[in-house]
Amino acid sequence: MDIQAIVKQVIEELGKVESDSIGNSSSLLENKEKVNEIVQQINFEKEKKVRVDNPLDYSIIEKARTITPARIGIGRTGTRMKTKEYLDFRIDHAAAQDAVLRGVSDQFLEEMNLPVLQSKSESMEEYLMNLDSGRKLNEASRKWAETNLSKNKQVQIVISDGLSSTGIEANIPDLLPALIQGLKVKNITFGEPIFIRRSRVWIQDEIASIANCDVVISLIGERPGLATSKSISAYLVYRPTKETVEADRTVISNIHDGGIPPIEAGAYLSDLIADVLKNKASGVKLTQLR
Repeated sequence: MDIQAIVKQVIEELGKVESDSIGNSSSLLENKEKVNEIVQQINFEKEKKVRVDNPLDYSIIEKARTITPARIGIGRTGTRMKTKEYLDFRIDHAAAQDAVLRGVSDQFLEEMNLPVLQSKSESMEEYLMNLDSGRKLNEASRKWAETNLSKNKQVQIVISDGLSSTGIEANIPDLLPALIQGLKVKNITFGEPIFIRRSRVWIQDEIASIANCDVVISLIGERPGLATSKSISAYLVYRPTKETVEADRTVISNIHDGGIPPIEAGAYLSDLIADVLKNKASGVKLTQLR
């Protein structure tokens, strides 16, 4: 649906709300909720179209646009973007903000049947401003993990909203089954996957110490950009200790439909885990041993 159609539809519905709800507060509320439902159901599709007026070589710009999500060949009006491109920008920016702030829905977690734990971050503000708060479980979650996490398995899977709840909801339903199937085919043992709200990558070190596993793989939402708000990364670490640093972690990023497709990523990650277990190393050490 193009922007003009979206605007027209919303204005028409708002007009109905105003005319139907005069003097009736309950009707006003019901109709506003109806409009909100309609807006949420709108599926906006962007066009990959050259909007430069009278380009010297249209085909070159068109080819460049097909191979990058960058905002090139969008044209301008005076010193500003054209209205269509400006609205595209605002939509992408809003999607990026939602990905960070909205949080993974309870419905999604129930459908995925994932135990839900919590970091020490008690709010999104604290999570964004205090990095350390997302690197440890809160007391209740730590006690739950000590009691319920599978122990002495080769692999523990951790799923975290990170900075993109949208990325988790878009990719995990396809990625997780593919990863689990790959581990089963390779006869690699693993504990029940868990979800940790507002957690960061380093929380995998605490999980590893509790579960006494060989490898922890964290599937975490990436910081969204204007190209996509649906990307996640996978971080793997072998037997982390207090001395473990970033260089000891193996990372695969850009997992989404426009990058590494989630099903393909799941299969590849199971191969990568097998390699980590074989070499008993991850990160730079793994690269050096290959």
